[in-house]
Amino acid sequence: MHLVDTTLFYSPTSGGVKRYLTAKHAWLGAHTSWEHTIVVPGREDQFARGGVCTLAGYPCTANYRLPLNPARWTRLIDSLEPTLIEAGDALHPAWCAWRVAQRRGIPVASFYHSNLPQIICRGTEGLIGRYLRWLYERFDIVFAPSRVMCEYLWELGVPHATYQPLGVDAEVFNPTRRANLLRAQLGLESDARVLVYAGRFSPEKNLPVLLKAFARLGAPYHLLLIGGGERATRPAANITMLPYRRNSEELAQWIASADALVHAGTKETFGLVILEAMACGRPVIAPRAGAFPELIDESVGTLVAPNSPASMAEAIAALYERDLDAIGAAGRARVLRHFTWSRAFHTQIATYASLVGAPRQAPLPEGGIIELGTTSS
Repeated sequence: MHLVDTTLFYSPTSGGVKRYLTAKHAWLGAHTSWEHTIVVPGREDQFARGGVCTLAGYPCTANYRLPLNPARWTRLIDSLEPTLIEAGDALHPAWCAWRVAQRRGIPVASFYHSNLPQIICRGTEGLIGRYLRWLYERFDIVFAPSRVMCEYLWELGVPHATYQPLGVDAEVFNPTRRANLLRAQLGLESDARVLVYAGRFSPEKNLPVLLKAFARLGAPYHLLLIGGGERATRPAANITMLPYRRNSEELAQWIASADALVHAGTKETFGLVILEAMACGRPVIAPRAGAFPELIDESVGTLVAPNSPASMAEAIAALYERDLDAIGAAGRARVLRHFTWSRAFHTQIATYASLVGAPRQAPLPEGGIIELGTTSS
């Protein structure tokens, strides 16, 4: 069995999708005899069957790259002789994956990691929804990481969307990573109330909400922003910015050593960093939006009004009237019960196995499909 994963959402500073693919690669290698290859953009062409293959791409926002020749992408996937393919976005890699699957008569899956209608310009939701339905009717299955995204895809007319949550490496993201030197390393007083955000500094993450909330709070509250991509607004005195941590153990140490994790994004299809903070035994504060209500309740943190610095500031202050360690312990227990990578991949591998060897549906008429996929880069 040879599984090929392909996506544009992969860069040195990308987050959840990259961690998902990296964790899947390690898990499949340790627990199965399956071969696994990842095909993504990169600085240069690199062929590594059973590893990470890259095609040189043009740099764009948030350190992502766009390969300019989808035909080469298709040829590379085809040359890997996959048994099944998973596309991690709805852009030209999806069309390339579908094309190869049709030619070889193999199953093709997609993973709906990002909610395109909410990320792309407002006013295009209907058009993009029709595009997604048109694309996904060609796939055997569409994984969605949250129930709210499953429901959205069902409403679009994608009945074969299925719930497939992501997971966490609970050994890496662990309360034992907590270090008492965090405040000293940041040059803060020992009584500073430190909260952390980890992720891309991109518009959909709503970082201005966090900046305004901490401006309201002032000392001793301090926000640690860990991330990369587009530049955030110049921080105030009670905000520190650190670059993206490529090493998961280092990221886990920063998260575990803070008092809590905060997030202001309202368009998250899952929220992997929320679970990573919970696995580290830290409370979480995030908006009542996207997939966050599926992960967060009062036992593990606080949900706040979306796009409201005042609500965020109020929740942060109120958190310190509670037992932070007890909240964190409840969060870690929830992760261990429901959101480990092992649990996620056991479910997913069973789904893959049901697809392989199943009768293939007749190919849909191509019409202008191939041409559209080719020009979508």
